[in-house]
Amino acid sequence: MAFETLLNPVLNPVLNSLGYFWTLTILVMVITLIITLIYKYTTNQSLMKDLKNELKSFQKQVKELRSEPEKAMQVQKKMMETNTKYMMHSFKPMIFTFLPIIIFFGWMHAHLAYYPLLPNQEFSITAEFEEGILGNVILEVPDGLTNINDLTQQIQAGKATWVLKGDVGEYLLTYHFKDKTYTNEVIITNDKTYKQPIKKIDQDGIKSITTNLEEVKLLPLGFKTFGWLGTYIIFSIICSMLLRKLMKIY
Repeated sequence: MAFETLLNPVLNPVLNSLGYFWTLTILVMVITLIITLIYKYTTNQSLMKDLKNELKSFQKQVKELRSEPEKAMQVQKKMMETNTKYMMHSFKPMIFTFLPIIIFFGWMHAHLAYYPLLPNQEFSITAEFEEGILGNVILEVPDGLTNINDLTQQIQAGKATWVLKGDVGEYLLTYHFKDKTYTNEVIITNDKTYKQPIKKIDQDGIKSITTNLEEVKLLPLGFKTFGWLGTYIIFSIICSMLLRKLMKIY
């Protein structure tokens, strides 16, 4: 949360002006560059080059020894030993790259996964219950929110759903069920931010309370449209390959 607060003054204006796709693209480039530079300067590149050349040599030998399985097995054993050395030397930069990844991923998860709730836009909230749970759930809404359907909802097929809308603000919603109360938070804003939509309860028959936000889809590839995480992975692989080739990193 502290890191998110630190990044908000820089990244929120970028997100609001450039939108989801280009903000993610910029972040991919920045994060990948940071990771690549850390990798370059925390590893012995001369040694990494030698190990990679050894691996290529072993791979070539294995192909040439297809008709001699015993010799091929010996070469594969040496190749595995070299690959283990390579992986061990690659482990050190992973420790240093862990922190920036966590910082930026926290911000992206809080800003790029869902569209925000806008002022006077209708939205729904669903309480999900364990199988067989019956009864009524009463929602208590604070000033600034308006209910579209009844505040008292009967559990049907394990769910109770309310439709609301409201003015800009942060709201604490309270749910009354069998003499107990539960809460979750929502934020209505013109900025591209939101409260995490799913709150796990897992007690007294209630599984979760979910604000039904629309997911952001960034990268359509015909067979599937990817959200921020899938798009980040695809773009970061491409960006990493280009940077490593450009900077001659092994």
